[in-house]
Amino acid sequence: MTEWELKKHPTFSGVAGPVLICIMDGVGLAPANPGNAFSIARTPTLDRLAQGTLRTELNAHGTAVGMPSDEDMGNSEVGHNAMGAGRIFSQGAKLAAEAIAQGVIYEGKTWKALIEQSKKSNATLHFLGLLSDGNVHSHIAHLEAMLEQAAKEKVPRVRIHVLLDGRDVPDRSALEYVDRLETLVATINQTSTLDYRIASGGGRMVTTMDRYNANWQVVKQGWDAHVLGKAECFRSASDAIKAFREKSPEISDQQLPAFAICDESGKPIGPVETNDAVIMFNFRGDRAIEISRAFTEDSFSEFDRERFPKTMYAGMVQYDGDLEIPPHYLVEPPAISRTSGEYFARNQITQLAVSETQKFGHVTYFWNGNRSGMFDAAYETYVEVPSDLRPFEQRPWMKAAEITDAVIDEMRGKSFRHVRMNLANGDMVGHTGELEPAIVSMEAVDLQIARLCKEIEAMNGAIIVTADHGNVEEMFEVNKKTGKVKLNEEGRPIGKTSHTLNPVPFYVWTKAKDLKMNPDVKHPGLANIAATLMHLLGYQAPEDYCESLLR
Repeated sequence: MTEWELKKHPTFSGVAGPVLICIMDGVGLAPANPGNAFSIARTPTLDRLAQGTLRTELNAHGTAVGMPSDEDMGNSEVGHNAMGAGRIFSQGAKLAAEAIAQGVIYEGKTWKALIEQSKKSNATLHFLGLLSDGNVHSHIAHLEAMLEQAAKEKVPRVRIHVLLDGRDVPDRSALEYVDRLETLVATINQTSTLDYRIASGGGRMVTTMDRYNANWQVVKQGWDAHVLGKAECFRSASDAIKAFREKSPEISDQQLPAFAICDESGKPIGPVETNDAVIMFNFRGDRAIEISRAFTEDSFSEFDRERFPKTMYAGMVQYDGDLEIPPHYLVEPPAISRTSGEYFARNQITQLAVSETQKFGHVTYFWNGNRSGMFDAAYETYVEVPSDLRPFEQRPWMKAAEITDAVIDEMRGKSFRHVRMNLANGDMVGHTGELEPAIVSMEAVDLQIARLCKEIEAMNGAIIVTADHGNVEEMFEVNKKTGKVKLNEEGRPIGKTSHTLNPVPFYVWTKAKDLKMNPDVKHPGLANIAATLMHLLGYQAPEDYCESLLR
């Protein structure tokens, strides 16, 4: 037990009540502007916290969360990894980029097996994933590199199934990525006898990329298009995008319907068949797990697959290590060990994790270092509040009140020392690009934080209010050169749907005396949060943890 024992803090015995961290998902800090839903919203509780003495700003993107460079936005997964682990680990984007750049990926047994499978008689190598350079779920450069390597290794037939973004990149940018891919594919086909083509696609929010079992119909629509070829037919992906936009001029890329590419006779050119090989080139796990299950599970009941081709299926990484989803993968995941959650469990420190379905995996799986299940059920309680299936802009309050209800009820009913919760409003509503609902979402969050502060005060505890990355503070696209909001043809602001590079707030409220911000932390980031939680509980963090933000 000694290697896991948390030592008592030498100068602070900890607060008497629970230490609660409330993660406002997707809420960054930026100057007031017409598209800053956070600054526009009426948030009296957050305003008071921002005027307190225990406050700072945290880096939540780029190298601070293990991404390749500081030009890379953060996301909920890497953010919760950093918060829970207390250290910075190289993340999926960086791992995949390094494996491809160094050629390591092509030397692995999985890549070699996929290539061998693809060269068998009448077999096809399929690539499936998000087509953009958002570097949150995937990167088009990774796909391009693998296509070029497949061509170099003389894989005769390749089909690509593209999921359109408009969420981690500017909305209505899908044609840029499709044109880029079609140019590469045409070049490969012109210089050889190879047959490489885009075969199907659709917007990411309605095709394939569901998460946390929220809406399996999304996965089924992807399955029907990619595997069965059952979707509206077009002669090319660009034709599909143009046709959908002509029919619905305001449609977002992420909502574009599923489609299949068909030949002159109307026959799909690339459905997945038995003996084919399939690569899911997304490196982030949450929206890749469900389609991976559909491809790899013999006993599967989430929807009727109609036909289940026996393929060799591999992920860019293994999306769930404990459940081994999928069994085959190209890049080893980061080994995140000794997370704060495991330390708490081994030291018999009771902990509670609560969120709605959309972010439940973040306060459990990702917080615990990409680990499913509990470390010790005797000291851990997880509560999932089912998400509403209505579009987020129609329910911008989401389940903030129900999550808060659950946290308060659980804290009153049992003596928890550490509590973590996620309010998903800023991220999920922010991704819609709709300003007014985003403003409402922040006001809903503020109201619940007011309730939590009152409860923590009564229990003589401490509350940390922070975020995992930015989003809702930039709801309009801005011209980088002029700084002005971009307008559409009607003169209206163009909504921004992606994450941002902004820092996030960090506020602490407690009645405990003699706590100050630690001036020795020169570049505070999300990885400093775990040690801060331990500090407030009266413990010293392990030596290799990023230091506490308090002193």
